[in-house]
Amino acid sequence: MSKLPSDQNQTAIGRHVAFVGAGPGDPELLTRKAHNALLAADVVIYDRLVSRPILDLCRAGAIMVPVGKEGFGPSKSQQEINALLVAHAQNGVCVVRLKGGDPTVFGRLDEEIDALEPEGITWDIVPGITAASASVAAIGQSLTKRGRNQAVRYMTAHDMQGFAEHDWHTLAREGEVAAVYMGKRAARFVQGRMLMHGASPATPVSIVENASRPDQRIISSTLARLEADLAKAGLSGPALMFLGLAPRAAQMELQEGIAL
Repeated sequence: MSKLPSDQNQTAIGRHVAFVGAGPGDPELLTRKAHNALLAADVVIYDRLVSRPILDLCRAGAIMVPVGKEGFGPSKSQQEINALLVAHAQNGVCVVRLKGGDPTVFGRLDEEIDALEPEGITWDIVPGITAASASVAAIGQSLTKRGRNQAVRYMTAHDMQGFAEHDWHTLAREGEVAAVYMGKRAARFVQGRMLMHGASPATPVSIVENASRPDQRIISSTLARLEADLAKAGLSGPALMFLGLAPRAAQMELQEGIAL
């Protein structure tokens, strides 16, 4: 196995890659271990969604290599990213692969590890705060709640074939909660699948753009209004969608209206 013990000094060892979670964008949400890794890195290979304040924390003089991926837009292939990781690590320098959020959540982590191990390159993982955690905090809700849901589903709206299929019948049940990553362009697809499988048109949907950042925006919607509300909002930043959750203020207004 190529993973090193957590108490070993990784920065003193060549042919090593640290997979570091940059969190949702607020530099104050970066872990201390992640910050230390950035200060030690000779090469930082970073994703498009990593915020500028996080990049500014990297060691002065570090080689900064952008490998941003953008849905339906120009991007480096996974094979190109893998080759960059291997090439820099084989030079014996300290390499950080900096990923937005948490590297283990929709981060193609396994594919990159699989490229390193045959080359004898060691690796470790520094977790980060994933977008779902930052976004649910922004709307003042909990991902799970007694009497409502005992599980939450993290799902992507896209897979290698296009829009991703899921267990829509289960997701459409009242009280279910799902955090949908990369869902902006798939909103109409998600809306249609949910309604087709029996979800109420009044099912709450929350969209959080740029979670934790100064330009954070929250859109409170429903399945029935989802596509129209997103079109009106004109989102341009990274966004996470919650199925089955309303922002706390909107939920309270709805409950008060029902009570009246």
